[in-house]
Amino acid sequence: MERTILHCDLNAFYASVEILLNPELKGKAVAVCGSKEDRHGIVLAKSDLAKKYGVQTGEAIWQAQQKCPDLITVPPRFDEYMKYSAMARRIYEDYTDLIEPFGIDECWLDVTASRLLFGSGEEIAQELRRRLKEEVGLTISVGVSFNKIFAKLGSDLKKPDAVTVIPKESFRSLIGGLPASDMLGVGRSSMKFLKNYGIRTINELADMDVRFLEDKLGKCGRQIWLYANGLDDSPVRHMCCCEPIKSVGHGTTCTTDLFTEDEVWQVIFGLSQDVSKRLRKYKLRAGGVQIAVKDNLLRTRQYQHPLIAPVQSFAEIAENAFSLFRQNYKWERGVRALTVRTINLLPEADDEPQQLFFEDSSASRREKRDRIELAIERIRSRYGNDAINMGSLFAADDITAEEIPNTMPTGMRLISEPI
Repeated sequence: MERTILHCDLNAFYASVEILLNPELKGKAVAVCGSKEDRHGIVLAKSDLAKKYGVQTGEAIWQAQQKCPDLITVPPRFDEYMKYSAMARRIYEDYTDLIEPFGIDECWLDVTASRLLFGSGEEIAQELRRRLKEEVGLTISVGVSFNKIFAKLGSDLKKPDAVTVIPKESFRSLIGGLPASDMLGVGRSSMKFLKNYGIRTINELADMDVRFLEDKLGKCGRQIWLYANGLDDSPVRHMCCCEPIKSVGHGTTCTTDLFTEDEVWQVIFGLSQDVSKRLRKYKLRAGGVQIAVKDNLLRTRQYQHPLIAPVQSFAEIAENAFSLFRQNYKWERGVRALTVRTINLLPEADDEPQQLFFEDSSASRREKRDRIELAIERIRSRYGNDAINMGSLFAADDITAEEIPNTMPTGMRLISEPI
């Protein structure tokens, strides 16, 4: 049986929710933006009217305001966006349990088995459009096709509040002339390579020799060739299916550029505490550490290395992340943003013995360090994140976008020795 896949995309989602919550914004150019004070001053989402002025997601607020002087900027309210996303999901669940999220505002739905109850894919898509508008107050664009790639392409073709059908028997004539970059999986670097060989459209990509693409682009080359030929057979996951966690990380944009290693250490240490907390929550240990460093020209570099033994300790994560920074960053520019990420994750498996490549005294210190860190987390869990912190972080209050707390619930300041 030929599959019927929908891709539902909530139109201008963040901005639409803001207009729904504040009707005075209706009919005006609206952009949801990060904080200027914390240097997150970029456009996160824009209304359809703002889009008509040329406002783009990801550009600086001042650039957007030059294009649209009457632009109204509002801060994001992610709790509200999650609430409305869940409302949309509950409507989707009336038609299928094969629902795969693609971000907070997009989902694939496999309605193949639902057609006997609800009609064709197009009829289901039109019903979803009507219900979202009447019951939630938001509009969606829906792509209907025989695979996930073309369903996604369909929802992108007509916005807002539209349904686009891409059938199997005529997809080449309908979308073959579109730029290959319109298709999911063809990124900027892949498209640059394709253009060098005169490949610009989906049909031109489909007609290429797959062995040539594999030789030049590896697995990615074969994958995008399959996509262009309508041969994507990836399933839509069940709504209860959770992907395994592949990495745990945390990043921040600094309120001022960093120019010394001491400043970088403060930020890395603070980020590592959050990463460690989440590793313990997920009952995972890190087999490697990765950092991403963005300079004040917005160029990002990533570095990583494996660990001798898997860890949860924020001190060890921080030490390894800082070592990576010192070994690799050349200080050509100041540092604007940092991310610490743990990779090569393994189950906690407390009851399994581990081979440790250090002396007993080192093992004893590691065990003591883990106990201290666990005690710190328990204090924070009971009294709040501002209950206790490392003394070495006291100087970091003006460095990161998030203030680093350091007072007890009683108001007493707590000084602790570095672990």
